[in-house]
Amino acid sequence: MYKRQVTRRLIERHIGTSGDPLPRTLAELQALTEREREVLELIARGLSNGEIAGRLFLTEGTVKGHVSRVLAKLGLRDRVQAVVFSYECGLVRAGSQS
Repeated sequence: MYKRQVTRRLIERHIGTSGDPLPRTLAELQALTEREREVLELIARGLSNGEIAGRLFLTEGTVKGHVSRVLAKLGLRDRVQAVVFSYECGLVRAGSQS
């Protein structure tokens, strides 16, 4: 839980809470399926693969597959970039709860 709080504060400080989504990121977000967007949002909220699996009633292996496809489709290197992307496109907002 502590890591999530620190991450949230860091993102709030560097991205802010009122920025408009970037057009590029909005277009990229549309390339994802609804399930991939759900997984991306949960990644951005700091959930692990196991936690995402429990929340969406999926196996952890299925979640790993979704995470890999999300990263590939968006051209992201890791979960950290996925979190930043999620805030940039407005999928999640700083201070919002899951």
